[in-house]
Amino acid sequence: MKTFILLHGSYHGAWNWHKIVPLLQQLGHQAISIDMPGHGLDRKKIHFATLSDYVNKTVEVIQAIEGKVILLAHSRNGIVISRVAEKIPEKIEKLIYLASYLIPNGRSMMEYALLDRKSLVIQNTIPKISLKLASRLIKDYTGYKKTLIDLFLPKKYRTHRLSQHIFHDALYHDCPLEITELANVLLTPEPNLGGFEKLKLTEERYGKIPKIYIECLQDRAVTLFLQRKMQKDSPCDRVFQIDSSHSPFFSKPEELCDILNEIAKE
Repeated sequence: MKTFILLHGSYHGAWNWHKIVPLLQQLGHQAISIDMPGHGLDRKKIHFATLSDYVNKTVEVIQAIEGKVILLAHSRNGIVISRVAEKIPEKIEKLIYLASYLIPNGRSMMEYALLDRKSLVIQNTIPKISLKLASRLIKDYTGYKKTLIDLFLPKKYRTHRLSQHIFHDALYHDCPLEITELANVLLTPEPNLGGFEKLKLTEERYGKIPKIYIECLQDRAVTLFLQRKMQKDSPCDRVFQIDSSHSPFFSKPEELCDILNEIAKE
């Protein structure tokens, strides 16, 4: 038996994994899904939620568990599990990136996200992504400038949300229609600044943990182009594929769990 810690991606919550948790339990594993700060039932004010808050909450959950865990992240929160692995490598057995942001040391998520010009998410955020402002933040979000931005950035620039009209096509095009209806009610805004934070990862800590990537071949949110670009820049120990949208936990939960079970056995 293995213990899986499951992190949702942007806009979602622990409910993201409602089909996966019971399937993993039926296979004999323990599965714990977490609401990131400001998402789901976590009531932290979203405008003030930081990447460190995400990391610290995940670390707190892991430290309460005996032994090592397998840490899985979907989409944006790949940056969270990378940071967690750097912080507590002794507690992490494997890292799994599910169509997720796999970012190397010294780079930020937004540096890669802006390369994904065919992403329906990048094209349909509210407010619209300003390339000029994003490029400036990528450059300036470090040192004393980071502190000033954290303090003085106007509230309207601190979060974004996904336009409701694109939920189905961007995230769930192969999923049951009731998933889009759930999303209409449950999706939340996402804090922006963590995506500009440059990751600090070392070979001695993060680098020693086995990494697995699961590609979503029909992904319209984090496109296959970007998934493979990130793998080229940060090679993984093994790569799996699912012929699905960005959300195989909804459209192909059994196939995803078969992959997770195989990873657990290795």
